[in-house]
Amino acid sequence: MNNHVSSKPSTMKLKHTINPILLYFIHFIISLYTILTYIPYYFLSESRQEKSNQIKAKPVNSKPESAYRSVNSLDGLASVLYPGCDTLDKVFMHAKNKFKDKRLLGTREILNEEDEVQPNGKIFKKVILGNYNWLSFEDVFVRAFNFGNGLQILGQKPKTNIAIFCETRAEWMIAAQACFMYNFQLVTLYATLGGPAIVHGLNETEVTNIITSKELLQTKLKDIVSLVPCLRHIITVDGKPPTWSEFPKGVIVHTMAAVQALGAKASVENKPHSKPVPSDIAVIMYTSGSTGLPKGVMISHSNLIAGITGMAERIPELGEKDVYVGYLPLAHVLELSAELVCLSHGCCIGYSSPQTLADQSSKIKKGSKGDTSILKPTLMAAVPEIMDRIYKNVMNKVNEMSNFQRTLFILAYNYKMEQISKGHGTPLCDSFIFRKVRSLLGGNIRLLLCGGAPLSATTQRFMNICFCCPVGQGYGLTESCGAGTITEVWDYNTGRVGAPLVCCEIKLKNWEEGGYFNTDKPHPRGEIIIGGQNVTMGYYKNEAKTKADFFEDENGQRWLCTGDIGEFDPDGCLKIIDRKKDLVKLQAGEYVSLGKVEAALKNLSLIDNICAYANSYHSYVIGFVVPNQKELTELARKRGLRGTWEELCNSCEMENEVLKVLSEAAVSVGRRMYLSVPH
Repeated sequence: MNNHVSSKPSTMKLKHTINPILLYFIHFIISLYTILTYIPYYFLSESRQEKSNQIKAKPVNSKPESAYRSVNSLDGLASVLYPGCDTLDKVFMHAKNKFKDKRLLGTREILNEEDEVQPNGKIFKKVILGNYNWLSFEDVFVRAFNFGNGLQILGQKPKTNIAIFCETRAEWMIAAQACFMYNFQLVTLYATLGGPAIVHGLNETEVTNIITSKELLQTKLKDIVSLVPCLRHIITVDGKPPTWSEFPKGVIVHTMAAVQALGAKASVENKPHSKPVPSDIAVIMYTSGSTGLPKGVMISHSNLIAGITGMAERIPELGEKDVYVGYLPLAHVLELSAELVCLSHGCCIGYSSPQTLADQSSKIKKGSKGDTSILKPTLMAAVPEIMDRIYKNVMNKVNEMSNFQRTLFILAYNYKMEQISKGHGTPLCDSFIFRKVRSLLGGNIRLLLCGGAPLSATTQRFMNICFCCPVGQGYGLTESCGAGTITEVWDYNTGRVGAPLVCCEIKLKNWEEGGYFNTDKPHPRGEIIIGGQNVTMGYYKNEAKTKADFFEDENGQRWLCTGDIGEFDPDGCLKIIDRKKDLVKLQAGEYVSLGKVEAALKNLSLIDNICAYANSYHSYVIGFVVPNQKELTELARKRGLRGTWEELCNSCEMENEVLKVLSEAAVSVGRRMYLSVPH
């Protein structure tokens, strides 16, 4: 989602200090270069700006409450990728038959692990990794088939629940495909969930079998197994854990390889397994539980297929030449949908993690290669937190450059920003100035898809410029299979999340309390309601919440009330402008969007993280700030303040200095905020 209005290039330019005479000369050279490169560009390609100005979605009728549809689905919403492939097992079978011996899932070999002692005495585990080892479509199919059959022998029945609590890796996808084939309902849980949330999910779904890793079994599951009375079998994807005595009586631990061997041995004798139908539950996906205990969203085969159909349509020339890097949690709908899109189109998926993604990642030993340097992906999904981190790291490196290097980078950055705003490319800048930055993610990225939270206009434009590729902003929820909108690859506007996907339609519902109406001028505004085959079945064992958030119209189509506030631009693209639950009324009656406060301030180099909070008993917003140690120390030095890190953080003088920086940033983006940084 995105909470920002589109920003003008001038407001996002980097500042420089250059002799005015030299600057005039540089601008003359740039103007000459622009004229010489623009003439062939004008005749050889259609301007991105012209495409960006095209109508992308239209209301179905002239009524204010009318739903908007993509111009490519005005006559009917799309619901299947391939004719006859109406369940996920059929989609995989279609891909397996088409791409049989092609690479599908890749995992890097661990060559060495070692402990590295840090200056503060802490020990960090570092790894040296080799090349990717690949499984073909046929390999994955056989392993999934045998694993599913092995689970069946262990007592797993069709249409019953089985949990996966595991990091993102090839075995996760193999296990998921096995469940889709054998019609087991896959319960997904974030690997980062706390003990009470895990226990809640496992007990609510009454699972008897759980798939996990050795590390998660030892660090998280071991202590709560006794609280899950239905549990009978634990399957570890990466070998047996070293100790067994602590598990309750009746719980048996298997390895994934052993279950696959069991399934392979019995597959000849077994009768045909039960196959799913489109309306069967494929996944029960538990949310992160950020506002209490997590809720299980019931997602059918037809829901997921409709969602990935809509997403795939927004990625041009998607196919066998594409390489996707998988590192986000597969228990999140964004990553699961992205990988299913890739699998169904013959792309290969190389697995990674946030700790090994790039050469500079925390677990990569200095001097060795991160995953993207070896994999060289063409497609990548990311959340704003990852992109914001890249942005801050690169800009910190820029600030450490020599004066000449920094000036060259800033001029190229600002020049490319101007050209992007006009719909033009900058091949020379891409090749000579931004090549090194682009190589941080392997050098071949052609599309970045961002979702899950608001992405600031500054970070989006930075990624466009330095990684020389479009950033497709998406909007969707677990309850809509992650599908709602995605921006077109040639639309470089900031602050928008694109037009509705071809699988769904979106309408705006009046929210009187917040003052948003679908009759507002110049743009209709209101609560976003998503309708289509991708809208899920509701919440597991939670009928009251299902009735509150979902409804069915007179034609039998399901609709989801998102709680997000949006507005449509004249070209049919959606902006997320607020959230019902995010708005807090201050003491004087003024509404403040906490998400907007955080989004406006989190890109400051001084801020590593920020949490804004307010209530109706006070007239101001407070911010809980995690400062960047290097930047705060430097700010203290400039102000003549000294002390330990703890003393600086507790200093009233430093608090006022930080508050001053935050207030200036708020004013620069047109926000009026009252911030207090607590002791």
